[in-house]
Amino acid sequence: MENKKITIKDVAREAGVSISTVSNALNNVNVLHPDTKERILEVAKRLNYTPNLNGRNLKAQATGVLGLFLGAIRGPYYGELSDSIYNACKDKGYELEIFLSSDPKHIMQNIMGYRVDGAIILNSAIAGEQEEILKNQGIPTVYIDRILIGDKSSSVVFDSYNGGQKAAKFLLELGHKRFMFIEGELSNYDANERKKGFFDELKKAGITIDDDYILRGEFERNAAYNSVTDFLESGKPLPDACFAANDLSAIGASEAFRDGGVSVPDQVNVIGCDDIELTRLVSPSITTIRTFFEKQGVIAVDKLVKMINGESGELITLNGRIIPRESTKAKDS
Repeated sequence: MENKKITIKDVAREAGVSISTVSNALNNVNVLHPDTKERILEVAKRLNYTPNLNGRNLKAQATGVLGLFLGAIRGPYYGELSDSIYNACKDKGYELEIFLSSDPKHIMQNIMGYRVDGAIILNSAIAGEQEEILKNQGIPTVYIDRILIGDKSSSVVFDSYNGGQKAAKFLLELGHKRFMFIEGELSNYDANERKKGFFDELKKAGITIDDDYILRGEFERNAAYNSVTDFLESGKPLPDACFAANDLSAIGASEAFRDGGVSVPDQVNVIGCDDIELTRLVSPSITTIRTFFEKQGVIAVDKLVKMINGESGELITLNGRIIPRESTKAKDS
C-alpha cells in the first residue's frame, strides 16, 4: 500500500471536498475561499500528490502555444534571443508567449495550468523542487541556462566553461599577465562556468587573480561601469586585460576605463562574451566570444517540438569562437 500512487480522489477525501474543488485549487481557478484552497494545497503537498499527466496532455497539446520563461528581459541579449525563438515558433506553426516572473509558484501555475504545450526556461527561479516536478511529470521542457536531462527534459547550452578558457588563452597569447574579471549574476550557470574556465586556464599558466581584481558586474553595463570606476579610484595598478562575463559588462568596463583616462586597448584590453550587435557599434568595438545564442533559440524550439511529438530529452552543446575587434591587441614588449 505504501507504493500506491496518490490520486486526486485521495486528496479530495483527505481534505473533505469534491474532486472538482481540488482541481480548482491545484489549477489556481479563483473560485475558492482562500482558507479552503490553502487546506487543499497543504493536503496535496503532504500526500506528495502530482497531477495526472495524461489528463494534462490531452488538454495542453491543443493550445498551439510554447512558453518562454524569463527571469529578466533587460539588455539586447534577451531581445535578440526572444526574436530568434519567436521566429522559430512561427516556422513550426506555434505561437510564443513570454512569461517574465521571479515567482516560482506563478511560473509553475502557468506551465502546469494548460497555458502552454511546452516550456523554454531561462530563469533561475525554477530550480530544485520545480525542476523535479517538471521532470517527473514529463512536461516537455528545454533549459537554455543549465544542464538537466530527462525523458522530456532537454538542455541546449553554450559551453561557457570552454568559452572562459578561450578568453584566457587568447589574452595569454597576446602576452598579457595581469588580469581582471568582471562577474555576471552569481546564480547564473553561464556566468559561473565562464569564470571557472577562465580561472582554470590562467592557473595552468601559473597566474592567479587577486580578489581586488574580481569585480561585480551582474551582466549589466552600469554595474560594470561603476565597479571599474571604483577600482580606478582606488589607485591600484592597472590590469593588462579584463574579461567580462558578458558583452554589456565588457562595454561598461571599456567606457569606465575611457572616462577614467585609461586607453583601451593601449593600456588595458577588454573582452566580452555573446557577440550582441552593440559590440560592433561602440568605440572601440569589443572583442568577444560568439555564443551563437540566436542558433541556440532555434535549436531549443526544434527540440521542444520534437519532445512534444514523442522524442526523448537530450543535451545539445554549442561551442563559441573568438571574434577579435578593436578592444584587444598584443602587449607591447
